[in-house]
Amino acid sequence: QEQLVESGGGSVQPGGSLRLSCEASISDFRLLVMDWYRQEPGNQRHLVASIDRYGSTHYVDSVRGRFTISRDNTKNTVYLQMNSLKSDDTAVYYCKANGLSVGTMYWGKGTLVTVSS
Repeated sequence: QEQLVESGGGSVQPGGSLRLSCEASISDFRLLVMDWYRQEPGNQRHLVASIDRYGSTHYVDSVRGRFTISRDNTKNTVYLQMNSLKSDDTAVYYCKANGLSVGTMYWGKGTLVTVSS
């Protein structure tokens, strides 16, 4: 059964760093586009960063230059390194795998990141 498990969330002061991990129990992980989404309090979930099978990355403007998405196909894991964190980055962060079949996707249960002094 396909499963995504996020870890690494927690509380940090502004300017601090966290690294999120998402371990996937999905066959052909290396071929999948992997996304990190987040949902701030009172807002809808939205895309933060993506990485494709070739290692090409995409970031939303609000995190570009501060966040780095990466993957380790030997561990079926995608990471989100978050630096220079701001209070606006407070959210539940979700990992999403885009399956090889059109319309197929898998979500993790999320990990909470709180940025506060």
